[in-house]
Amino acid sequence: MTKAEKQQLTESTPPMGFNVIVREFKKDKVAIASLIIIVVLLLVAFIGSAIIDTEKLMEVDILNQYANPSAEHWLGTDISGRDVFGELIVGAKNSILIGFSITIITSIIGVSLGIISGYYGGLVDNILMRIVDFVMVLPMQMIIIVFVTIIPKYNIFNFVLIMSAFYWVGKARLFRSKTLSEGRRDYVSASKTLGTNDFTIMFREVMPNLSSLIITNLTINFAANIGIETGLSFLGFGLPSDVPSLGTLIGFAKESDILVNKTWVWLPASVFILIMMLSINYVGQALGRSADAKQRLG
Repeated sequence: MTKAEKQQLTESTPPMGFNVIVREFKKDKVAIASLIIIVVLLLVAFIGSAIIDTEKLMEVDILNQYANPSAEHWLGTDISGRDVFGELIVGAKNSILIGFSITIITSIIGVSLGIISGYYGGLVDNILMRIVDFVMVLPMQMIIIVFVTIIPKYNIFNFVLIMSAFYWVGKARLFRSKTLSEGRRDYVSASKTLGTNDFTIMFREVMPNLSSLIITNLTINFAANIGIETGLSFLGFGLPSDVPSLGTLIGFAKESDILVNKTWVWLPASVFILIMMLSINYVGQALGRSADAKQRLG
């Protein structure tokens, strides 16, 4: 086969697997720019926080209270004289880690239980969905606030577990409904006829066909979980006061004087969250479309 024939064959052969996702993703320039922004923000947050001495950063320095931005303090200082830039970097890392951890844990629980419930139906579906219904009617945020209040000296690990205990139910219900419709398709019936075990059918055949929904749900929930942590910290029920957080910085804006005259304390954290969430959503939408294209092309 000549070189020209090989090139023609390559061009005429449709891309498969991961190449389809890459090709479709490259078509969205906004998503590519958003992905670059996310990578840069992650590198700054994680590399910067590794360099910064957190204990020294959180030391109180009353003499530097609300110092204006300068060469020594790029974004000024807060009410305790702590460097806002350092708090922004370490707080961003903490908020991202919390959002990512909650997203992964709740997705594993929610997707798995949703697929199992939708696949088996009957008694299994009824039991799991009644548990989901019970958890969904609970005032989640109030219960989370109570747990955070009563646990002495809680940390990031405790906070992630508390949040993850309640935020998996929406995913379980969503993927249960999708699995119910997917379970009626011919490929599932054929696999059952051939004697394929249920675990293989659920997680190697059904779940890949839900990939676009899983990817979209993951990215949207990642951004949402960062927002939930930030909101609770803003209200004073998030991370402890000695642990930097984006929500803690934004929380300073509750005072009118700081909101108007000391914008360097809360504005950088607000801008960081806005850019991060928008970028995550754009990337998630592009990945969802790419996964759909992959399914169409096989």
